[in-house]
Amino acid sequence: MASKQKKTATPETKKFPRKEVQVFLEKGDSDEMAARKMTAFMTTPELAALRVMRGAEQKSGNWEDIDVPALMDQLRDQASAVSRGDLTQAEAMLMNQATALQSLFARLAERGMGCDSAPAFEVNMRMALRAQNQFRATLETLAAIKNPPVIFAKQANIANGQQQINNGAPSRALESESQQSKLLEAQHGEWLDTGTAGAAIGVDKAMAAVGEIDRAENNRG
Repeated sequence: MASKQKKTATPETKKFPRKEVQVFLEKGDSDEMAARKMTAFMTTPELAALRVMRGAEQKSGNWEDIDVPALMDQLRDQASAVSRGDLTQAEAMLMNQATALQSLFARLAERGMGCDSAPAFEVNMRMALRAQNQFRATLETLAAIKNPPVIFAKQANIANGQQQINNGAPSRALESESQQSKLLEAQHGEWLDTGTAGAAIGVDKAMAAVGEIDRAENNRG
């Protein structure tokens, strides 16, 4: 029985799935502008994700049915949703990753329990515990997205010049000054005027000098 020969599509008739992504250049773009557009395209996050996904899916056989421009548009839409505050896709990804990590932990632990040698048991259980730890971290990240932590910040009270804070009790400096003032008042019966005392001391010295001169003139006479 003769088998039918498959009809291969020519580049003119095969439109999907597309495997190339074009960089749109305008007719009046200079060489420098074209180079900048190409550089900007090469550094886009969706292209980086595309390269990783292509490397992961080429051997699985799924890449043959993927339309590359449509995939790029989907990646851009996901990033735009996050920018708008819509984290539905991110939350779903984290939950699905946690489920996959749980399955990985169970499989590695199961395989480790079936090992007869200590080295094989240790390798499998070590990898299982790593998957379990990553599973925990993924759930913590998901919980932080769903319920962000609340941060209470104290507001600094800054006043111009010096600021004194009394918490219901007088400061030690004020108590010491008050005690010294009371002691001087008790000894002299009046407040001590330090400015007047200083002036009086200066006058007494001048008068003492004049007295010495007068005594010298009287002795000569």
